[in-house]
Amino acid sequence: MTLRYPLAAKQTGNQLVMTDLSGELVFRRGKEVGKAVYQNRPLSKAGISERLFALLFSGLVYPQIWEDPDVDMEAMQLGQGHRIVTIASGGCNILAYLTRSPESIDAIDLNAAHIALNRMKLEAVRHLPSQADLFRFFGAADTSHNSQAYDRFIAPHLDAVSRHYWERRNWLGRRRIAVFDRNFYQTGLLGLFIAMGHRTAKFFGVDPAGIMKAKSLADQRRFFNEELAPVFEKPLLKWATSRKASLFGLGIPPAQYDSLITSGDGTMASVLKARLEKLACDFPLQTNYFAWQAFARRYPDPGEAALPAYLEKRNYETIRNNVDRVAINHANLIEFLAAKDAGSVDRFVLLDAQDWMTDDQLNALWAEITRTASTGARVIFRTAAEPSLLPGRVSNSLLDQWNYEDEASREFSARDRSAIYGGFHLYVKRDA
Repeated sequence: MTLRYPLAAKQTGNQLVMTDLSGELVFRRGKEVGKAVYQNRPLSKAGISERLFALLFSGLVYPQIWEDPDVDMEAMQLGQGHRIVTIASGGCNILAYLTRSPESIDAIDLNAAHIALNRMKLEAVRHLPSQADLFRFFGAADTSHNSQAYDRFIAPHLDAVSRHYWERRNWLGRRRIAVFDRNFYQTGLLGLFIAMGHRTAKFFGVDPAGIMKAKSLADQRRFFNEELAPVFEKPLLKWATSRKASLFGLGIPPAQYDSLITSGDGTMASVLKARLEKLACDFPLQTNYFAWQAFARRYPDPGEAALPAYLEKRNYETIRNNVDRVAINHANLIEFLAAKDAGSVDRFVLLDAQDWMTDDQLNALWAEITRTASTGARVIFRTAAEPSLLPGRVSNSLLDQWNYEDEASREFSARDRSAIYGGFHLYVKRDA
């Protein structure tokens, strides 16, 4: 029997309050992702591309989230008492937000694998014996007993659907949870995309991990200019990245590819080169764990360099004390907001989801955001291209109720250590 998440499960913290896992209220594999992605006829070239993306996106995409939580929290001015609605993705940022002790976090995602990952992370925070155990599970590579820790400490507390996901076996007879015995961050579409990037670079005689020997920003710049930058001039790479499917591993659907390519010279290779340059050159390796994952394929060891906030020892007690404030929801964001009371949300985190949306979907989303936003509420999101995508697409009657913080958005975008987005955007609700 295949267990599926219900469309709208009531929850207390991370615990499902329901018994019926069957019937009509289920997500079929890729169905809801498809609703968010499909914009063209099924048998058209664009439609086939969209359906291939939806199929791939129905599995694990992001083993970690690629938005900088330090930038998020500062832009949101996040603090005690705030009620957050956010897209879940890999869940790292949700746990980071708990360091600011908000009142509640509703995390939403269409992807069942991301839901299972987020629910498992929350139970790991609750039930693994120590901070060191939490780091070994989510921060260290090649820890062969992590699946045993899952069986002993996490699985007994995990909801049935998520447990089924992690304990399902592949064609080799291995359970999914066994990826944590090796290197979880080399899995999922993103992990495979980064691995392919390394293989491509090595095909051209360059080892991206060589940048980890750099002792300064000048060394990082030198390595990029001399080793990495020339790879993007190769005709074969330019040809490969001109195919929309080449970026599916970054979780970029066809519509977002079209937006992304507008920020370069007309070639995707130039866009990728610019984004990698920022990742490689704009932040010291000591402070940028995104660069560690991209180039070293792992997180730093404790004390070696900065870690994600939820893996830093100093944050452990605060996160553990606040973990019951999170609810994980497998739902469509617009439908989820439609069920909430007016004025009941203080902070919205949309990641880059709007890049996927049609004008009708954007207007429906912002109608619900505007209705549910409290006075002074803040919305943050990222875009593949640099400008905000809302002007000219979302009705003036909605946007006139918000202030776009242009200067602050540019500043936060420059400081985003993940470096893969063209723009970071902050909107603040005006007083009535």
